[in-house]
Amino acid sequence: MAFWSKWFSGSPAGEAPASAKSLEYKGYLIEAKPFKEGGQFQLAGEISKDVNGERKIHRFVRADRFADKDEAADIALSKGQLIIDQIGDSMFG
Repeated sequence: MAFWSKWFSGSPAGEAPASAKSLEYKGYLIEAKPFKEGGQFQLAGEISKDVNGERKIHRFVRADRFADKDEAADIALSKGQLIIDQIGDSMFG
C-alpha cells in the first residue's frame, strides 16, 4: 500500500499528480505525471482514449528517476508512445 500512498501523496483529496506535460499520439492522450520520490522525480504517466464511448485509462510507473521534473516528463511521454506502439488498445483489457 505504500506504493500507492507515494503516487497519491501531496495531491488534494487523494487525486493523482497533475500532468506535467501532455501529448496526443495516434488517437491517444499521453499525460506525464512524474512524482517526487527520494529527492528525485519518478517516471509515471497515463495513457487514455475513448473506446466505444467510454474513457479508458492506463497508468504506468517505471523505476527510472530523474533530478529534473521536465526530463522525467519528457521521458514519460516517450515511454507512453512506446507502450502505444507495442501494445495499442490491449493495454485497456
